[in-house]
Amino acid sequence: MATVDLAPRATDLSRRRPHRERKPGEKPFGPGRIIAFAILLLLAISWLVPFLWAVDTAFKSESDAASADQSWIPAGGFTIDAFTKILAAGNVPTWGFNSLVTSVLITAITVAISALAAYAFSRLDFAGRKWLYPVIIAAIIIPPQVLIIPLFYEMLALNLVDTYAGLILPQIVAPAMVFILKKFFDQLPIELEEAARVDGASRFRVFWSIVLPLSRPILASVAIFVFIGAWNNFLWPFLIINDTTLMTLPVGLQTVISAYGVQYAQVMAQAVLAALPLIVVFLIFQRQIIKGVATSGFGGA
Repeated sequence: MATVDLAPRATDLSRRRPHRERKPGEKPFGPGRIIAFAILLLLAISWLVPFLWAVDTAFKSESDAASADQSWIPAGGFTIDAFTKILAAGNVPTWGFNSLVTSVLITAITVAISALAAYAFSRLDFAGRKWLYPVIIAAIIIPPQVLIIPLFYEMLALNLVDTYAGLILPQIVAPAMVFILKKFFDQLPIELEEAARVDGASRFRVFWSIVLPLSRPILASVAIFVFIGAWNNFLWPFLIINDTTLMTLPVGLQTVISAYGVQYAQVMAQAVLAALPLIVVFLIFQRQIIKGVATSGFGGA
């Protein structure tokens, strides 16, 4: 049986499309683009100002943070006392490690399960497909809070309370990611897969060597979205974990804040510490996020 080289075909299809040529007489900065830019600028400022205010408050003393006369530059000068107290009062390195491990595991398992399920719904014709996929879509609109009690009792019955497994398993089901990936798989040309099948490639080989290489942008975006959601998740880790050595960073930092009452500078310092890893992740993978959103078909792409 002849050996099939599938990588070049996947590489050819993954090349970037050429940029749209400007029509004759079309202005590079027309009124529509200027209005769109102004709206985007306002939205960016509306997000950036509260974030900068949180960072500014985190570097204030508690007296300046609670003062009625607020200003960007505190009267007593900037200080790192809030960060020092947060780091000294709790086991932040352990909580950060727990968040990293659980978020990475949740991301890897979720992406693998969602990709396989989406490919099955997109390409395979199996019994129950016509009614099972609408169930997946309907699950997207169910608020996660509705499932908290049954999930907790399920983990309790399985003796998974205060364990990594109890923290991770309920978070690996992501119907929205299945929907996004299926939408992308539907856009891939099926002729490549059929040619590979004729040449003797198995269904899994087709998925591994053709579909996944073509899907790298959307898989990267899904992975980043899942990672951010897992890192920021507070309610489920707060309910399922009581052992302080197993707490994630958002839960652990909140216990420190609660122990000292309402301390505005420390609250903002906690928020900055919790958000800092996600900001770093976004700055590193922002190109993959934007490309994945574009190739998924959302936003008019």
